[in-house]
Amino acid sequence: MPFKALSLALAATLLAAPLAADEITSLEALGEALFFDTNLSKNRTQACATCHDPERAFTDARGGFASIGDDGESIGDRNAPTAMYAMFSPEFSEIAEGVFAGGQFHDGRAATLEEQAGGPPLNPIEMAMPDAAAVVARLEENPDYVAAMTSLFGADVFDDTDAAYSAMTRAIAAFERTDEFAPFDSKYDRYLRGEAELSREEMLGETLFFSQQFTNCNICHQLNPRPASEGEVFTNYEFHNIGVPENTDLRALNGVLEKDRGLGGVNKQPHLSGRHKVPTLRNIAVTGPYMHNGVFEDLRTVVLFYNTYNTKSEARKINPETEEPFAAPEVPENLSMEELTTGPALEDREVDALVAFMKTLTDARYEHLLEE
Repeated sequence: MPFKALSLALAATLLAAPLAADEITSLEALGEALFFDTNLSKNRTQACATCHDPERAFTDARGGFASIGDDGESIGDRNAPTAMYAMFSPEFSEIAEGVFAGGQFHDGRAATLEEQAGGPPLNPIEMAMPDAAAVVARLEENPDYVAAMTSLFGADVFDDTDAAYSAMTRAIAAFERTDEFAPFDSKYDRYLRGEAELSREEMLGETLFFSQQFTNCNICHQLNPRPASEGEVFTNYEFHNIGVPENTDLRALNGVLEKDRGLGGVNKQPHLSGRHKVPTLRNIAVTGPYMHNGVFEDLRTVVLFYNTYNTKSEARKINPETEEPFAAPEVPENLSMEELTTGPALEDREVDALVAFMKTLTDARYEHLLEE
């Protein structure tokens, strides 16, 4: 079944008139239906697509630093990451001594895409279902799901709650592995294929981005070894602490008092405290706010923040969004100083060029969002 790029409004229509059983003939089609189904949340108000809206590059289109839960009140402590290109993140593992990479979520707590899909329905501040059995009961309310799941997974799939829940997560993950989540059709992709030309500013940004002589960008935001490579995901999936400040405005809303220790909070290892997974830069220009806690609103601010580790000028350490110096790191230990301090300080022309280049990483169907 082809992807429909459903908006949330259209998703509501889908719930009123669910896909006929003969339309759900593949794992991907089942996953698509589940992805947009608000009935899988406690109050029947929230679906995967609520926080990962396909009209906004599969991020939360409702504004704010973090997503609001199914109850209309609960607010998380992190910015919902894009689901686009998530399929390429390898399973979470230790790739070298003390170096971890892969997995899902900002803190890598889900090893695989399937495991990630099973998290939000049971998260009390997200979809808030009490347990897997309650989710499976919601699946069984829909005769089309029952028909599709028994066809795809066997007649006895609903005899075991864990098996049925796992089947649901496998279907959602299969949908998230379709080409619609990874079209590779941005201006930069078209440029690599000889179908588009970059402006002089964008070309300068490309040069700066891929050269460690001039910036530290590609140390963490490049996976393939060549400077210009089709299929580049613009992340090495590693975990780093880059000194992101606390989002005090968000904390004032959600009342969270503990520091967000990222990977270190998951595995309880102090030397990993404050590390979060390097995100993809694909569609980065249209998926703000930025950083794991949404502390920055503008992409240019993000580049200026990185530049604070290289510049000696106090004037260039000012956050343009607050007109005050960038705040201290929320977790000051374990900073990735080697990566952060590589390369010289940037001037405004170079900052602007990097932003211009990152805008070229916007997939074709979201390029109109660059004008907003």
